[in-house]
This record gives sequence, C-alpha cells and structure tokens, in this order.
Amino acid sequence: MLTSKIDPSPRFSAAPQTLPGTSRPVFAGAPALPVERPPTLQLLVVDDDAPVRNACAEIAAGMGFITYVADSVPSARAHLQRYPVDLMLLDLKLPGGGGLMLLEEVKSKYPEAAVVVMTAYATVPSAVEAMRTGANDYLTKPFALEELATVLERSAQRRHFDMAARSLRERLRTQKGMGNLIGRTPEMEKLYRILSKVAFTTHPVMILGESGTGKEIVARSIHFNGTNAAKPFIPVDCGSLVPTLIESELFGYVRGAFTGANRSKDGLLVAAGEGTVFLDEIGELPLDLQAKLLRALQEKEVRPVGATHSVPIAARILAATNRDLHLMVEQGRFRKDLFFRLNVVNVRIPPLRDRKADIPLLAANTLERMRRENGLTYTFADDALRLMAEYDWPGNVRELEHAIERACALSSGPVLHMGDFPTQLQDHLTHRDRAATAAAIALTTHESPQVLSIAEMEKQAILNTIRQLNGDKLMAAKLLGIGKTTLYRKLKEYGIDDEDED
Repeated sequence: MLTSKIDPSPRFSAAPQTLPGTSRPVFAGAPALPVERPPTLQLLVVDDDAPVRNACAEIAAGMGFITYVADSVPSARAHLQRYPVDLMLLDLKLPGGGGLMLLEEVKSKYPEAAVVVMTAYATVPSAVEAMRTGANDYLTKPFALEELATVLERSAQRRHFDMAARSLRERLRTQKGMGNLIGRTPEMEKLYRILSKVAFTTHPVMILGESGTGKEIVARSIHFNGTNAAKPFIPVDCGSLVPTLIESELFGYVRGAFTGANRSKDGLLVAAGEGTVFLDEIGELPLDLQAKLLRALQEKEVRPVGATHSVPIAARILAATNRDLHLMVEQGRFRKDLFFRLNVVNVRIPPLRDRKADIPLLAANTLERMRRENGLTYTFADDALRLMAEYDWPGNVRELEHAIERACALSSGPVLHMGDFPTQLQDHLTHRDRAATAAAIALTTHESPQVLSIAEMEKQAILNTIRQLNGDKLMAAKLLGIGKTTLYRKLKEYGIDDEDED
C-alpha cells in the first residue's frame, strides 16, 4: 500500500529514539536541511519493514522533505509513474523483485534521482553492484537515525548541486552581489550586510580569508561603495616587498636619505590622501615596521625616511591576511596593540567549499568574461558540471577561475568537458569514486557500522578483498579498480610483505 506524508513539521518525541533493530539512541532534533535550498525535495522510502519505513519517513519529513513510502517494488513503480521523486531510500531485499532490479530501472528512467541503498543482507558483490549501478550512497542496517539524517543531508546537497548545474547552462549573465563580489548564499548575504555598514565609515577593517577567496575584491568593494569612492585606492602587498622597501613605500623619504634618493617622495599613506590604503598580507610585515605603522595610525602622521619632520595622513587603512593573527600574537610574531588597532571591524570571507551553491554563478561570470575577451561562447558538459560541484577547491575562487580559463584554452570546441580541466581536479573525482566503492566493501564486511577514516576504510577494503581471493593480488586489484603497482605500494605502506601478508 502506498501512502503519503506531506506534513514536513518535526514529530519527534522528547525521549531518545532508536531505529528498529538497533539499541543505539538517537535524540530528537536531527540535523535540519539548510533553509536556503529551494525547492523542497521529494523523497520515496521503499522498504517492506513497516517500522523502519515509517521511522525513515518521519525523520525525512522532520528535515523538510516531502516524503512518500512504498512497501514493495510494484508499489514503488506505481508511485514513480505518477510522481517523479528527487531522492529514494531503497532496501535491496524487497518482495515483488529485488532492490537491485528497481535501482537499475530508476537510474534508467529517472537518471537525475539520487538513490541511497539500505540493507541488512549486503554482501561484497551486491554492495559493489549497487554502487556501480548508480547508487549515490548506502546505509547498512542496523543504523542510528543520526546516520540517516547525515546521509539524507549529503544526498540533498548533491541533488541541489545538480539542479544548480543545469541552470548554469541556461545563464548568459550572472547575478552579481556587491561590486565584483558574486554569490547568493547565506554566507555571502551576511558578508554583504557587513560591508554595506562598514563602507560608509572610516574605521580600519581586518579582512580574513584563505588564499584565493577575494580579499582584495572585498577591500575594493568597501572603498568604491563608500563616501570616498572618488579618492585613490592603493593596494600594498606586504609579502612581496623587502623590509627596507616597505618602509620607504609606506612612509616616503627625503632627498639624500639613502643612496639613489635623488629627490623626495611621498609615501603611500600620504599619497592616498583621504582615500584607502589596502595592506595585503599584513602578517608578513616585520616587527619593527609593525611598531612604526602602529605609531602612524595612532598619531595620524608619518615621518619619512631620513626626515626630521612629520607629515599628517588621512587615509583609511584596510588590512588582509590568510594567517591566524591570534596565534601569531601569542607567539610574539605580531604586535598585540597593532592587531587591536587594525581589527576594529572583522570581516571573514567564507571559502568556496563552504558556499558551493555559488559555483554556478561564479562559473557563469567567468565564461561571460571569457566571451567578452575573445568573442567565443562556451558552455559546460555534464561531467564538467559534476566535477566543479564536487571538487573542494582548496585554491578557492582564484583556482576555479584559472581552471575554467585553462579549460577554455584547451577545449577543441565550445563545450567544456572534464578532460579540459586540470589533472588534479580529475584525479580528485576518480579517487572519490574509488573511495566510495572501497568504503562500501569495507562497511559491508562488518556486523555493525563503525565510524572509520577514509584511509582505514581503504585499507580494510584492500585487505579483506585479498583474503577473500585467497591472496590473489592481481584479481584483487582488478576488482578494486586499481593498478597492481598501486596495490603493492599500498601493501608496503601497511607494512605487509609477500611473506607476512596474512
């Protein structure tokens, strides 16, 4: 019988809950899906065990899903014919046909639907076959409800990434945020709110963020959206100048102050007038210059190198770093008083991995810029969209832009494929897929699920496969989808030789 659960409101009891078949407690209030992800996803739970089926549906509804349930393969087919779903929780052992058969049908007819397989009867072949057939994730019974919530959250994120990727192909222009900042996620909206307030003040601002997140773009947005937008904006890279040059660049010098000083020159703090001086990588500034900069900010004046007089300054100071200044202060490598002077307002830019929903906007903006520069129009193939959505982008927005520029340069046509992107991106996706398969093999060989690292899952998968094949390493390498050289290298890392493999 097929029933529907439409009410998304949480219906948890105050007492700890457990999924039928397990004694581990799960407390009310499972992790909720982020509210910023429209539209609401529809989920179908297919399981012949009524308590498990209803518990999964209740948890999913409490997380914001529109949930439906089916107790057999025929009832699941009937529902899918009338109401396509975004996500499916599928038990592999079902009456009226096996779950693997239904999985194949779903991935064939509804390839966009994400499928999470559940089973208490998993074997290595069935788990691997489910992953190869197209299952996106797995749960091994018995499992606690927080495990279910985590898997649902992860699958929902992937589904939304796919939906955003499809819309990317249809965009000719991107919606921009403040200035040249791009993003519509809650993290970026919070950043916009802060910038809109500090832009009209003259307080120093400390801009924090990883390399490539766009700290200088944030600084320019503050300046060019403020009251002194018509005044100079002068960036200074403190990490690229030698200490002797930084002092003369910032404070200026008089004629004869050092060899080659044939004339006097105003420093950047003076030349900016009432504009803005952006001190990028402020953490690289030597301690003696930190003291001089602190005095200049406190007294609102600088003394040029070789001078006996002071010159007033009126520039606003914005500073940025990708370092942990709190730790540097504790270690004595950055002055505490200068830190407090610069850190009047603190702005932290989120890394790209924490706002992946903005990737379509950023990618579309880069393609539009490439079109303006060379007159060519590019679009992304499905594998390229998947790659961009799943990669973590340690180099953040800068790495994303450079990867797309490289793909445009190497592409043989207007469609950018995964093979056009840098090798490290492609290797990441390949490694992730292999790790997921290895994790499935590893988990299905245990009677109860354990929280293991990816490296430990990989190790257990390799060793268990070799044991089941009675030591046939070549066959194990083939089944695991890795080269024999890689297998032998892994065994060496585990401290296992041919003689002591057992």
